[in-house]
Amino acid sequence: MKRTIIILIVIIMAFGNLLWSQLPLTDEFKSPFVNMVKNIRESVVNIRVEYEVELSQRGGLPFNDEFFRFFFPDLPREENQPRTRTSLAMGSGFIFDRQGSEIYIITNNHVAENGSKGEITVTLADKAQYKAEIVGLDADTDLAIIKVRVADDEDITIAPLGDSDEIEIGDWAIAIGNPFGQLGLERTVTVGVISATGRANLQFGDNSPLYQDFIQTDAAINPGNSGGPLLNIRGEVIGVNSAITSTSGGNLGIGFAIPINIARKVSEDLINKGRVVRAYIGILPQDIDYDLRKSLKLKQVAGVLVAQVEKDTPAEAAGLEKGDVIIRFNDIEIPNVAKFRLAVANSRIGEEIPLTIIRNGKDKILKVKLVERPLTAEVEQEIKAPVSVDLLGMQVAGLDSDFARQREIDEKEGVIITSVTSDSPAARSGLRPGDIILEINQSVVKDVKDFERIINNLEEDIVLFYVKTTRGNYQFTTINLG
Repeated sequence: MKRTIIILIVIIMAFGNLLWSQLPLTDEFKSPFVNMVKNIRESVVNIRVEYEVELSQRGGLPFNDEFFRFFFPDLPREENQPRTRTSLAMGSGFIFDRQGSEIYIITNNHVAENGSKGEITVTLADKAQYKAEIVGLDADTDLAIIKVRVADDEDITIAPLGDSDEIEIGDWAIAIGNPFGQLGLERTVTVGVISATGRANLQFGDNSPLYQDFIQTDAAINPGNSGGPLLNIRGEVIGVNSAITSTSGGNLGIGFAIPINIARKVSEDLINKGRVVRAYIGILPQDIDYDLRKSLKLKQVAGVLVAQVEKDTPAEAAGLEKGDVIIRFNDIEIPNVAKFRLAVANSRIGEEIPLTIIRNGKDKILKVKLVERPLTAEVEQEIKAPVSVDLLGMQVAGLDSDFARQREIDEKEGVIITSVTSDSPAARSGLRPGDIILEINQSVVKDVKDFERIINNLEEDIVLFYVKTTRGNYQFTTINLG
C-alpha cells in the first residue's frame, strides 16, 4: 500500500511538472499576456459611424415611382414623411502612428466607408471622444485609415507593428476589440492560436476584398471586433481583425485577420498619396488543381495558369501567352493566384522583373516591366443541329446556330454549349450552357466538325478545355472521364 502511494505521488509530480512546463507562465506564475496587454490595450479605440440612408421604399412601395402612381393615383403621397433614416456602424481600430497632434488609426474599410456620408466618432481608452476624418479607404483589402486631432500634450498609446511574415501555425494569437459595441464591452481580450495562414478566395458578401492573404485564428472574434489588432506573444500587431465565419452571427473559432505587412503598405500609400498604388501585369490568372496539373503534365499543384493575356499590357509586351504556367515571380515561388496577385500588386512600378514560366513542358524566363494598375482593371428556343456527346454529358452547336445568334456571340471560332446533363462530367467540371469551347487539349476548335474529330479521338481520361464563360471570362477547365 505504501509503495502504491509513493508511485502515485511520483506520477502526479511528473504530470504536474509536465503540465506546469506547458503553461505560459512568468516567473511570478502569472500569464505573460498580462503585461503584454497592459502595454497595448489602450491603443485600441472604439469607432462609431453615424450616417444617413435614403429611404426608397415605404411599406415595400417606391416613394417616387411614377409608373406606380399612375395606376394608384389616390394613394397618399406622404409628402411629409422622412426620406432618410440614421444608420449606425460600430467597430474597432488601433492607433499605429502619431504626427504631432494628429493620431492615425487603422480599421476596416467596411467599418469606416460610410463616414463620408455622416460622422465618425472615436472613443479612446480614457473615454475621451473625438470626431475623426477619413484619410483613405481601400476596399480591395478592406482597410481604412482615419485620424483624430488631440492636444499636443495628450498621452497616447501607440501599438507596435510586428512582422506577419514571421508567424507560424500554432503561434499564440491575442485579439483585442469591442465585440457587440452596443453592450459596452470595450477592449475585450481573447486568446487563441494562429490556425492557418494564406487563406484566400473567401466570400464575405458582395464586397469581399480582391486581395486576400488572411491569417486564420481561433481567438474569439465577434461582430464589433472588426478593425481591432491581432497580436503575437510579444505584444506586436501581426494582423487587423476583419471577418468571421459563423452560422449564428457569433464566434465559432474561425476568425480572419489581414496581415499587418499588407496593412503597413496600404497605410503608407493612403497617408502619403491618398490612394493605394499597385502594379499591374494584365493577365487573367487561374489556379492549378489536381486535374489541371495532370493534364498539363506539371510536377506539382502549384503556380498560376495564364487563362488570357490582355492586349497592350506588360504581360503581352513580355511575351506571355495563354496556357503558360507562372511558377516564379521576381524569384519568389508562386503557389496560387492569391499569392501571385499580391506579389504583382506590391512590386515596384517600372522595374524589370524576372518571370519563370512553364511552356510546353519546358521552363522559360521572361522579363516583365509592370505599370500602375488602371482604376478600371478587373482582376462572367430552337437549337440548330446540336451535337450530343453522351460521354461528356453535354450538347454543343456551331456559332452560326440560332442558340448562338440569340446570345450575340462575338467569337469567330469555337462551339457553344447548348445543354449540360445534371451530374455529368461536364456539369461537375462547372461547364454551363452558353459557354464557348475554344480549345480541347490545346488544339483549336474551329467548328462542330473540329469538336467531333477531337472528341472521337480522345485517349486521355482527363480532357483539358479552354472556354469563354457566359460571363465573358476566359479559363481552362478539365473534365475527368475516369
